[in-house]
Amino acid sequence: MTGSPHDAHLAAAPEAVRPRLAAIQAEVERRVPEAERCTGYAMPAYRRGKIFLYFAAFKKHIGVYPPLHAPADLVAELAPYRGPNGNLVFPHDRTFPLDLIGRTAAALAAQYAPLASGEDSRSPRA
Repeated sequence: MTGSPHDAHLAAAPEAVRPRLAAIQAEVERRVPEAERCTGYAMPAYRRGKIFLYFAAFKKHIGVYPPLHAPADLVAELAPYRGPNGNLVFPHDRTFPLDLIGRTAAALAAQYAPLASGEDSRSPRA
């Protein structure tokens, strides 16, 4: 997808961070093969009918959005990475938990699936 907004975000990120961003793309696409690349809030994102995941590189971390609300065991495992609004923060100077991010992406896709299919008009928290 040369020239895509995802490519532009990766190209603008510091060179040392690009492999992590590319790894997130590959992991999301492996875990949620029907996901489509898109953008939202000026960040790379993935949709399956509805956007279920955004990610972006910042000066000191990679952020993954929105917050995950279930399953409880995965939410608990994410606790060390949760920011003040529940979004995930993965500092550049720490080990990168790619498997955890992949499991989060799959759970977010499942969390937003009813909204994407029109089955439920309530928030995914409901």
